[in-house]
Amino acid sequence: MMQKQVVSFQDGNASMKALLGGKGANLAEMTRAGLPVPPGFTITTEACLTFFEMGNRMSDELFGQVAAALKQLEKMKGQAFGDAANPLLVSVRSGSVSSMPGMMDTILNLGLNDSTVLGLASLTNNEKFAYDCYRRLMQMFGSVVMGIDAHHFEQLLHHRKEKEGAKQDQDVTAEGWKSLIEDYKKCILEQTGKSFPQHVDEQLRMSVEAVFKSWNNQRAQIYRKLNRIPDEQGTAVNIQSMVFGNRGDNCGTGVVFTRNPSTGEKAFFGEYLINAQGEDVVAGIRTPLPIAALKNEMPEIYEQLFEASRQLEKHYKDMQDIEFTVENNKLYLLQTRNGKRNAQAALKIAVDMVHEGLLTKMEAVGSIEVSHLDQLLHRGIEEEAVKDVLAKGLPASPGAAVGQLVFDADTAVQWNRAGKTVILARNETTPEDIHGVIASEGVLTSRGGMTSHAAVVARGMGKPCVCGCEEVRIVLNEKRMYAPNKVIEEGDWITLDGATGRIISGMMPLKEASMTDELLLMLEWADEIRTLNVYANADNPEDAQIARQLGAQGIGLCRTEHMFFSPTRLPVVQRMILAEDKEDRLRALAQLLPIQQSDFEGMFEAMDGLPVTIRLLDPPLHEFLPNLEELQRRHAELTYDRSGSDLERDEVAQLLSKVQALHEANPMLGQRGCRLGIVFPEIYDMQIEAVFRAASDCINRGIRVLPEIMIPLVGHANELKIVRELVDLVAEQVLGKDSLRDCPYKVGTMIEVPRAALTARQIVAYADFFSFGTNDLTQMTFGYSRDDAEGKFLTHYVDQKLLQHNPFQVLDTEGVGQLIDLAVNAGRLVKPSLKTGICGEHGGDKESIFFCHLTGLDYVSCSPYRIPLARIAAAQAFIQHGDPREIKVAQAI
Repeated sequence: MMQKQVVSFQDGNASMKALLGGKGANLAEMTRAGLPVPPGFTITTEACLTFFEMGNRMSDELFGQVAAALKQLEKMKGQAFGDAANPLLVSVRSGSVSSMPGMMDTILNLGLNDSTVLGLASLTNNEKFAYDCYRRLMQMFGSVVMGIDAHHFEQLLHHRKEKEGAKQDQDVTAEGWKSLIEDYKKCILEQTGKSFPQHVDEQLRMSVEAVFKSWNNQRAQIYRKLNRIPDEQGTAVNIQSMVFGNRGDNCGTGVVFTRNPSTGEKAFFGEYLINAQGEDVVAGIRTPLPIAALKNEMPEIYEQLFEASRQLEKHYKDMQDIEFTVENNKLYLLQTRNGKRNAQAALKIAVDMVHEGLLTKMEAVGSIEVSHLDQLLHRGIEEEAVKDVLAKGLPASPGAAVGQLVFDADTAVQWNRAGKTVILARNETTPEDIHGVIASEGVLTSRGGMTSHAAVVARGMGKPCVCGCEEVRIVLNEKRMYAPNKVIEEGDWITLDGATGRIISGMMPLKEASMTDELLLMLEWADEIRTLNVYANADNPEDAQIARQLGAQGIGLCRTEHMFFSPTRLPVVQRMILAEDKEDRLRALAQLLPIQQSDFEGMFEAMDGLPVTIRLLDPPLHEFLPNLEELQRRHAELTYDRSGSDLERDEVAQLLSKVQALHEANPMLGQRGCRLGIVFPEIYDMQIEAVFRAASDCINRGIRVLPEIMIPLVGHANELKIVRELVDLVAEQVLGKDSLRDCPYKVGTMIEVPRAALTARQIVAYADFFSFGTNDLTQMTFGYSRDDAEGKFLTHYVDQKLLQHNPFQVLDTEGVGQLIDLAVNAGRLVKPSLKTGICGEHGGDKESIFFCHLTGLDYVSCSPYRIPLARIAAAQAFIQHGDPREIKVAQAI
């Protein structure tokens, strides 16, 4: 016998979220709290997964459980599903475990047919309302369940309104709705070859199956991938008795937030529509009224809603996003969930709730969505440059964006792939536009409010968004936007200001954001909690200064080859690489020495008193050499066209010969890293001398210097031994024995070759620290060339679920992680105080940071602007997993 896979709202609770989904668990919790929730039941996520296992088929046994739950609902409501005289109508809505607003499907007004619509009209004494509900069901059912493109229904609705001279949907007469329903029936039959089902049980079964299937629709898959929501969760389905906000002027529907999701201000925030159903607000079809207006229009309802919202916020200890309906002056709550908000609002809300006593500091830090912290460095507009403001809408998501205007999601994606920056403009966005929103710098809509789909999704992604800009008219088939005094074509440049709602003509200069008080306080709390240090990857003094301002505790990676890419330095490096003999090479190195020394002095000054890890030269040589194909082409021109002088021809021929001699079949595995320094020790000699000269100069100026010299690409202990001896020798030569104590330097290696991880016990004899270069370690462990893999097959692997994540973005804990863990443990067996960290791009990724914490690394190193993210993620790792040292002791016992 099948286990119970249908749970009534009365029997559920918040602890059953994995089974009931977020919406179902919250409906159950609100029901238990005595709040006015329309009764209903939830089909569990387990039923959804079983549905997929059975080939997208709902078993008769499960439908039997649904029918039994429906009978209970009928008793509670005193109505019967499909009854012609007293019909029960229900909504069928998705409810995933992780919030996915608008990504899956909903069907409202289920249970209406040619017979029950007459009963609804008689019961409510409102024929127009009954037929409005019926046409809504047909439109939604036809689109969601039967797969008919929504524009067919929208076109018929538009023609009907034109025929009746109706500006708004609610202006259509009962006879108009009846006529439209007949048009819809014909449309459904023409498009599918099937009639709209009149049997209500068939409607219900098809609707539940459609909502299950919507878990795997394109927009839901894109959203899960973006937010790293596991495919294995599945969705629950909530079946709830309908309440109607579209019965007349004493009815309405809306969405409220217990705090402002854009600013975090502790103020009741939201929107509503009179005589409307919930989809009208969320879809942005009509521009709603601010919730404050409800206080004047329905004061008692406003007070009840306000009190319920405060009760829910206190219960969940978080800002709530609440959907409500008013039917005949009676309030109903349709759902509550933790509200989507932008990063700055999230910080303010968390900080305020600590001050209000609702949260502890640890709970506040744990509540922050670290992937959203990049939003906090939102750019703004240089106000003095603003001249041509085209229009103004609602400031739905802060930040500024500049891009070329596009009018559909597919074009946004195509242009983005072609390297263009785009702004997506729509009348209103729908969940089907999710891929276009992702590809765009910002989003603009002419309709919809602060709680519309576009606003919610953009806020969640940290993209600027302006909604409800009714001053503009977007004509999609013309690919034009008409502003009051200007016509903007597709491809024209505009600037969006999500903080003020302005649309500005042209490309405005943008300014970087500054750290807010709330972020500084949250980071301070995070620093009190975390045990993992956060360093920065910085290749010049300017980046080092930014890193320190953002809270870096040191430089974990200075890539010295990046110091040579400027036009003035590159020719000197090329001369050094192409040198015919050691004397030529030394002459070029002598020119580079003061340049390197100056750079290192700037780094030490910026990080006064903090460690600076300097990686010696690690270039695949081809990055610095003239392009072989271009040389060959030029040589051919000079040889066969006899253009140019004999001297130029000889120089190009000589250069071509040298570049061909240095050409490598696989330069990423060629003469780079310590291999270059061992074959040409004078190169590393120059760099080491520059480090210690810079250190000596800084020490003399009262700057505390903590240099850590990192030897790249070591695969054998002997390689590190040779270079370490060179470092120690040059340090003593430059500083002298007496001054060495003032410069407590370390020498270590970047572990990026799998053999180095496997032989860490031998390598550690010559190392004071291990830094894991996870970019190259991932390449070599998988046998992937990153540049080729990401451009050719890696996306396919992730899409096909061969790999859970792109391993260059999220650390592969099973393979690469195992090598890291092995090397750390082996190294610390020999040197218990061995310093360990990672300095690849994974140092700014939350999941990878959690792994580093659990493995017991000392630090992660990431790009400067990801330091706030890493600091909070490191604290959350401690909150979730505790002290890794205690974990390892417990495991040993």
